[in-house]
Amino acid sequence: MRLFLHQLRSEQLVFWRSKEAALFIFLFPLLLFMLLGSVYNGKIYGVPAPQALLAGLIGYGCANTAFAGLAITLVLRRESAILKRLRATPLPASTYVAAQLVSTLLVFALQTVALFLLGRVLYGTPFPGRYGSLALAIVLGAAAFAALGVATSSLIRSSEGSSAVVNFILLPMAFLTGSFGPTHRYPAFLRAIGDVLPLKYFIDLVNAIYLHGHAFWSKPLAIGVLAAWGVGGLLVAVFRFRWEPREG
Repeated sequence: MRLFLHQLRSEQLVFWRSKEAALFIFLFPLLLFMLLGSVYNGKIYGVPAPQALLAGLIGYGCANTAFAGLAITLVLRRESAILKRLRATPLPASTYVAAQLVSTLLVFALQTVALFLLGRVLYGTPFPGRYGSLALAIVLGAAAFAALGVATSSLIRSSEGSSAVVNFILLPMAFLTGSFGPTHRYPAFLRAIGDVLPLKYFIDLVNAIYLHGHAFWSKPLAIGVLAAWGVGGLLVAVFRFRWEPREG
């Protein structure tokens, strides 16, 4: 436990001392919320537009933090031989992985709190009524996207291309699944693509809990699909993840 807490503290210090991580991973969803909230008006999904956008940007924040942030970090550390050096220390691999995952969850949880506070101050959006259900959704979403992030990092071959590859996946997924607004006017083939992506089901779960006051278990399909994506990512990570830089 002492090693875990020490590594968790180290991961948090590294994250918050990195201006790039703090800006693009933590602050970017908040900036998007401010911009989109000033553009949209009226109602979305039967609730005031800022409230619906807040739910969507919680989804984007989850994918941006747990998927993109973790994937890029692991690729950079692998290719710079940091992971290889860590394997040579007394720190168990399981402790390092656990600290990474918990650190990611902490960043996303803080980001979610910041989004709610920002929405309350700027647009008068309500706080969630079902804190327990929302917390379960956050843990499930972060775990699923973290598994996908680790899996993706194992498939990216170079640190130079890591950011481009991850954002090539993340940004279209966010647009197609409703992170930045409703998708009902999209062409049918784009909606069909969005319907198979994990972010859609996380946003559906958050919408049900935050916008409509439903319990976590009211969306079994969303829970099952998210869990399936997470298990798939975990399997890829188990068989493909490398601690040493790729050759050539």
